[in-house]
Amino acid sequence: MRRNGKSAQKNLELLKLRDAALQLGISFPTIKQWIYKKKIRSIQTAGGHHRIPESEVDRLLFRTRGKTEKERKQAVRRVSGRNQLVGRIDSVRISGLMAEVTISIGGQQIVSIITARSAREMQLKAGQTAAALIKATEVMILRVS
Repeated sequence: MRRNGKSAQKNLELLKLRDAALQLGISFPTIKQWIYKKKIRSIQTAGGHHRIPESEVDRLLFRTRGKTEKERKQAVRRVSGRNQLVGRIDSVRISGLMAEVTISIGGQQIVSIITARSAREMQLKAGQTAAALIKATEVMILRVS
C-alpha cells in the first residue's frame, strides 16, 4: 500500500470511502474533495483506490457532526454532563445482566460497564459512533512529561 506515494504501515484499519463518509456524516463527493485538498489523509491501494485510516475518521469525527458550533452541540444528546467524548465503539461484550462497552477516542480507550438491557436497547455494535459521558465529582490531573 502507498500513502499518497509513500509507504504506509500495513497493520492500519482502513475504511472504504463510503464507510468513512457515512461515519463522518458527509457525502461521498465531499470525502473525495477532502482527499484531493489534503484535509483527510488517505492510503492508496495497489489498484489506486483510496482507503481512509480509522485514526483519521477518529480525528475528524466530532468536527464533522455539524458545520456550526450550534449544530455540533446538537449532535451530542442533551444532558447535564459536559464531559462528553465522541469516539467509535471497539467492542460490546454482553454477559448475563451486564455489558462491557469499549470506545476508542483519539487513540485511547474508555471502558464502561452498563446493563445488558441498555446495550441491547441502544443496539450497540462495534464500529458505531458513540459518546462517553464522564460524570464524576473529582477529576485528577497527572502531568506527563
